[in-house]
Amino acid sequence: MAEPRLSVRSAKARDLAHRLAHRENRSIADIVERALESYEIREAGREPASTFYSRLTASSRADIDLEEIIRKSRKVHTGPEL
Repeated sequence: MAEPRLSVRSAKARDLAHRLAHRENRSIADIVERALESYEIREAGREPASTFYSRLTASSRADIDLEEIIRKSRKVHTGPEL
């Protein structure tokens, strides 16, 4: 029975997979599987930054200006006493 095949329409992706397979002495299927597994581990469960910041803004009641807080608590250092 024939194994399932993956069709890639991107010439760039196909060429890259062929180069990596040749360089690593692996099959193209192995290269693609490893790349997809790595991508899944790296990207799974992450939300886009814009969604995160929108959710954070919606969930907080006040917008905090850290620079203002730092400025208010800053004290002038008079220097060492000689």
